[in-house]
Amino acid sequence: MFCGTRTRSFSSWLLILVLVVSLCDAGLYSQQPTATYSVKVKVVNMLATVRDKHGQIIRSLTKDDFTLEEDGRPQTIRYFTRETDMPLTLGLLVDTSRSQLRLLDEERTASHSFLDQMLRENKDNAFLIHFDSQVELLQDATGSRQKLEQALADVNMSREEQPVSGSPGSWPGGGGHRHGGGGGSSAAAGTLLYDAVFLASDELMKKEQGRKALIILSDGMDQGSKLSLETAIAAAQRADTMVYSILFADPQFYNQGPFGGWGGHRGGWGRFPQEDHPNGKKIMEKLATDTGGRFFEVGKKQSIEQIYAQIQEELRNQYSIGYTPDRPNPGSGYHKLHLAAKQKDMIVQTRDGYYWDR
Repeated sequence: MFCGTRTRSFSSWLLILVLVVSLCDAGLYSQQPTATYSVKVKVVNMLATVRDKHGQIIRSLTKDDFTLEEDGRPQTIRYFTRETDMPLTLGLLVDTSRSQLRLLDEERTASHSFLDQMLRENKDNAFLIHFDSQVELLQDATGSRQKLEQALADVNMSREEQPVSGSPGSWPGGGGHRHGGGGGSSAAAGTLLYDAVFLASDELMKKEQGRKALIILSDGMDQGSKLSLETAIAAAQRADTMVYSILFADPQFYNQGPFGGWGGHRGGWGRFPQEDHPNGKKIMEKLATDTGGRFFEVGKKQSIEQIYAQIQEELRNQYSIGYTPDRPNPGSGYHKLHLAAKQKDMIVQTRDGYYWDR
């Protein structure tokens, strides 16, 4: 009897010991770090406007109505929405060189009405830059109509009319809000269009989220920019920013005689054959088409107010499209995109590529 009792007691203690060890092992195991793996997935986003053959915006399409290619490779659209409710950041870039001075009052009035109607309270922001021999940020991104109205009132030619030093300054950071032209250039001869687009894209738009668009009011005649047109366009593309370019030229200025323009330089174009000066229209068209925006020209057929109304309608009726490239690493550099509607008589307006930056 005694022996049997001891045997049963020993067996019971052995079972308890096994359970305790097992529980301890389980606890220790659960506390060990678990290996995790993360994969960075690149999502390419694009905004598109679709029109019929009559130029009317089409608002009723689905993702199945589109085909998409990257570098000639078919892609699958994974994200699609017809109503873009994302925040909007607008950048207004106004040319204030001598050739534009007679147009500034009209530009101020139309721009004030556009921003007042376009910006949604507590959701959208806008900033304002003017450029001639300087690129000056008059108002950083804000939703305040009062601040934007004051900035529009300040749109005018830069005060600096003497030769500019070689230092470009620190725009818009470092306590400065101006970016100067090349060394030895003067305010009279400067129109830093390319520099203005680059700075607006690289230093302002790049940090913003949501939809982004630059609106440029200019005759397209760049003079004195340190950067090239291609560099300016690349900056806008890297910042996922569309450019809406409005060609607004004063024909009286360019038709003046050899001494009628500013120092006979910008105003003296009338003395030279057409091919001797840059084609402002082609420059403005390229800024728009290469970034997925749109080109407009103020003239007898359409006023600046009518153009602003078209831009407003377009920005409120875009398709937001996103996809993940079929190649995990397409390679650094620029990749061509082709978005098309399956119905042949529809015209799709969007950017034609993106930069893959690792």
